[in-house]
Amino acid sequence: MNINVILAGYLAGSADYEPIAELLQQKGLPAVVVPLKWSEWLPTVGGRSIAPILHKLHHTIQSLQKEYADRKFTIIAHSAGGWLARIYLGSVPYYNQVWHGRQLVDKLVCLGTPHTSLEPWTKRNLGFVNEHYPEAFYPEVQYVCVAGKSVYGERTWRNWIAYNSYQLTCGIGNTWGDGITPIVSAHLQGAINLTLEGVNHSPRAGRWYGSPEVVAEWSAYL
Repeated sequence: MNINVILAGYLAGSADYEPIAELLQQKGLPAVVVPLKWSEWLPTVGGRSIAPILHKLHHTIQSLQKEYADRKFTIIAHSAGGWLARIYLGSVPYYNQVWHGRQLVDKLVCLGTPHTSLEPWTKRNLGFVNEHYPEAFYPEVQYVCVAGKSVYGERTWRNWIAYNSYQLTCGIGNTWGDGITPIVSAHLQGAINLTLEGVNHSPRAGRWYGSPEVVAEWSAYL
């Protein structure tokens, strides 16, 4: 049985993800949240290196490996954490650093991850990911990509934020997604791609990827 390591999304701290770890543990699935404060993301703002977050992920997995030397790991990553984890798996130097995460990680679960973006500030990081590790890149790693379908992007006051977010992410505003990430961007070719009805991107938007009934759906793939 794998050890599940949960990675927060952009500008989020670990506190929002502790309930997910508790739900998984209740199912008999060992789970640990990468300890992060939201402020630890600030040095990465504006397209700067996300290596500080990768170091936190790496340290967490290394610490667990000492206790579970015979186990493999699953990374469960929300939002931007998903494409960060794709860098962690790889062997191409990123800012002169390599983590070779796939030596220990054989499953990556992405929750509402925007695997594409048209925003200029994302090119240095997300562009690096898709250039060097396109789609479900490593055959020895099982990729599970979970998209929420709760908000259709429209130029109305109610759905304007979703419309703009979708357009900046995939180039189309009038499409379905979780209110932030459009479905088309949350999926990867070659992955197990799931679309869950009524699931929102953020824990502050109600029913989201960490809600008990939603965790029950995607955790079946752990």
